[in-house]
Amino acid sequence: MPKINYDVCIVGAGAAGIAVASSLLKRQPQLQIALIEPSKTHAYQPGWTLVGAGIFSQQQTLRSTQSVMPKAVTWIQDAAAEFQAAQNRVILESGATVEYRALVVAPGLKLDFEAIEGLTETLGQHGVTSNYRVDLAPYTWQLVQELQQGTALFTQPPMPIKCAGAPQKALYLSSDWWQQRGTLSNIDVAFHNAGGVLFGVPAYVPALMDTVSGYAIDLQLNSQLVKVDGPNKIATFNLIKDGAVVGQENKTFDMLHVCPPQTAHDFMQDQPICDAAGWVKVNQESLQNPDFPNVFGLGDGANTPNAKTAAAVRKQAPVVAKNLLSMLAQQPLTASYDGYGSCPLTVSRSRIVLAEFGYGGKLLPTFPKWLLDGTRPTRSAWWLKAKAMPTIYWQLMLKGREWLTKP
Repeated sequence: MPKINYDVCIVGAGAAGIAVASSLLKRQPQLQIALIEPSKTHAYQPGWTLVGAGIFSQQQTLRSTQSVMPKAVTWIQDAAAEFQAAQNRVILESGATVEYRALVVAPGLKLDFEAIEGLTETLGQHGVTSNYRVDLAPYTWQLVQELQQGTALFTQPPMPIKCAGAPQKALYLSSDWWQQRGTLSNIDVAFHNAGGVLFGVPAYVPALMDTVSGYAIDLQLNSQLVKVDGPNKIATFNLIKDGAVVGQENKTFDMLHVCPPQTAHDFMQDQPICDAAGWVKVNQESLQNPDFPNVFGLGDGANTPNAKTAAAVRKQAPVVAKNLLSMLAQQPLTASYDGYGSCPLTVSRSRIVLAEFGYGGKLLPTFPKWLLDGTRPTRSAWWLKAKAMPTIYWQLMLKGREWLTKP
């Protein structure tokens, strides 16, 4: 069985894995880094909502993994299968072994479409779609353009999910399009949210409730999608009270946009570095594993109680890079992650409520209120989302240029 040794092994070449690799190399260019990632394609996932609204193309959000991989990194195009953290090694699906001095685990999460009965068979047809898959986002846009009257349902599963605002973004962007075309009054739009609140940070709820009222959206809280009958266009929802299912209801639809339930990846279950649910165990400030000091975790796959967003990764990656190098040098870990995350809530095709917050829902705005009030819809936040953020992602974050994020 082949065996390879590196200073640092990184699992996952999504936003988190690439950003950490670049931040490490900015600090110590001589590091020997291996990055384990089976996929040949890297995606700018925050852009998929805009693909579903006809604002971005699919291709604008996709690049080859090779093109974003730092040149000094060894890309191992394989998948991690087992973490033998006590022995400082990762076993790959191919049977190869990668040994390391330090490990960074950034596997992302699993979109569990299969958890909803009948969904996988009907996705991409019968009016059923999801912006959480880039191949389906153009179908969302097709459905929005074609729908002149009828019923449009949008759903959100229980937490945790990637970007808690994304299901609402599809809802509002679609409603705005229909309103601009004069057809919104002919369409019954409903938002079925398995949770008990529209958004988890109270400061942003008033502006979002104004948006819901403005589009005459039927807001259904504690309503969880559990089954889809595509050919007959029927969606089944569990009704929840105090955490228990108290009933069921069927709704007919012409368009159904689904945000799938989300869990830790299957291969992360029962690993020594993970908690019982399969999320990577880390200290929420240092992002260091409590059981294995040379293991760090970040991104959607970590068990930190923050919003799972690319904006969170932007702040986490420099913290991991600095603390990992301190650990290797046997120095104290001084960098700290404050739980920062951002959800740019696209309430229309020209305005955004820019939710920025940390642990415990503490507001953490990047800009002063006189310049950009994140609790209200603004055009400047739209410009950030549609124009500035893709450039920040590709040209700064993935290249280790830590603009406004140095720990």
